[in-house]
Amino acid sequence: MGCLGDHALRPVRAPAVGRDAGPRGADRPVSGLAADVRPFDACGPLPSGVTVLEASAGTGKTYTIAALAARYVAEGTPLDELLLVTFTRMATGELRERVRERLVAVEQGLARALAGAQPDDAVVRLLAEGAPEDVEQRRWRLARALAGFDAATIATTHGFCQEVLGGLGVAGDVERDTAFVEDVSDLLADVVDDLYVRRFHGADTGGFGRAEAMAIAWAAVSNPAAPIEPAAAPDWSMAAMRRRLAVAVRDELERRKRRLGVMTYDDLLTRLDDTLRGPGGPAAAARLRERYRVVLVDEFQDTDPVQWDIMRRAFGEGGVTLVLIGDPKQAIYAFRGADVYAYLDAARAADERATLETNWRSDQGLIDAYDALFGGAKLGHEGIVYRTVQAAPANRTPRLSGAPVSEPLRVRVVHRGDPGIKLTNGGYASAASAREHIASDLAADMAALLSSGAQIEVRCEDGSVARRERVCPRHLAVLVRTHRTAALVRDALDEAAIPAVINGAGSVFGTTPARDWLRLLAALERPTSPTRAHSAALTPFLGWTAERVAAADEAGWEELHRR
Repeated sequence: MGCLGDHALRPVRAPAVGRDAGPRGADRPVSGLAADVRPFDACGPLPSGVTVLEASAGTGKTYTIAALAARYVAEGTPLDELLLVTFTRMATGELRERVRERLVAVEQGLARALAGAQPDDAVVRLLAEGAPEDVEQRRWRLARALAGFDAATIATTHGFCQEVLGGLGVAGDVERDTAFVEDVSDLLADVVDDLYVRRFHGADTGGFGRAEAMAIAWAAVSNPAAPIEPAAAPDWSMAAMRRRLAVAVRDELERRKRRLGVMTYDDLLTRLDDTLRGPGGPAAAARLRERYRVVLVDEFQDTDPVQWDIMRRAFGEGGVTLVLIGDPKQAIYAFRGADVYAYLDAARAADERATLETNWRSDQGLIDAYDALFGGAKLGHEGIVYRTVQAAPANRTPRLSGAPVSEPLRVRVVHRGDPGIKLTNGGYASAASAREHIASDLAADMAALLSSGAQIEVRCEDGSVARRERVCPRHLAVLVRTHRTAALVRDALDEAAIPAVINGAGSVFGTTPARDWLRLLAALERPTSPTRAHSAALTPFLGWTAERVAAADEAGWEELHRR
């Protein structure tokens, strides 16, 4: 963590926290919890009604969801009456696989328990309690669920809405041949151009440019449920003209989408929300409650007001169990309309609030240091707080030994007088030189760790040491904000002879393989171009060296063309 200040580059140690108190016991209450938030146990009473479950990073959220799914099924909820909703398609695939694996593990564990084996899994131990015929009934329910697992409803919110409107017979005006698209930016640009020319271009706009019109349009359609303000601005004012454009864009875009027979996935949410709000809403909600008895919503912090309204109206009452799992500290999709206040509204309306209290990734020392750094913090809202957790029993003592520095958390501070730091005219450290300095310092710190002979213990669940590994580059990771910074750090690591790769979400078109493909395709498009042929020859597809290209004669180029 690099900061610009007046201090020399040195680690600022976090205070020791709780060292005299000893390790935290599993039965210790979680400090810092609000009075209405209780620790959650996947083997405790099954949730009922509306429950908001806060799951901080590393606390086993996906494990808990899969465990709850297995328990609900084993205790009598048919798999086709269990709905699991998450935010992205990738997360949906992962969740589906994790739930299936958990059902398999619990079913097999119960089979072994019936044969006399002692379960070592907490969920299996719980379900193995009782008369043998009851345990066999639970095992049979899980086996039946696995046999029909392909019919399980594990979907994104958009996928769920599409199924409801198109397949479950709930009232809605979605035509069967409607095409679903993710992006209507081209259509929106046409709408803005037409409206701007017809109604908003000219002297009466007071300099109302096309670029500003496009920005207004994007704001209007990116959150279609938001009211457009100000509603009562004077008719001649610029605010009123902007509002008229926003309203006109919304209306015209909807007309054109209907005429073209296209819908966005956000339109699905709006249509289902309108259905549930309309005269037939109670009947539609009743049909959904008949269809689903238990609903688990993952990544709920990334929901938006429309999605929460759908879940609340459909499953917020009527005997359905609705469990909303998320962490408001991790809300990241505001640019797509997600609204953390929807999470907070749900938390206020919930019958019960709970939190996962065990961090399965981190050592206790690191957790204590974070408690000292963030304890009591409210992150932008009274309802978004840093909650204290405890390390898993196996991680109560440090797994890293022999490192040059033993503190689990350090804050590095850059001194403006350090070598290599350039100053601005105002006497401050320039950002560019500070970034380079931080990258070099980071590389030196990592090199010291790698050369120290430090070891990492790989532990079993009971805390026993399975093996020890010497710290090597694959054990280390650097998190940065931008791809540019990632490249800077990688270069510094290269200079320190530390192998590194960048693992990010940059565009594939900016990669070396993409450029090689572009050179090859360009040469195939115009094979008579010497420049393109030379460029393609240097790609891995053809494997020529620069020397071979420079020395090639006519026969060599003819051979290349034949290839």
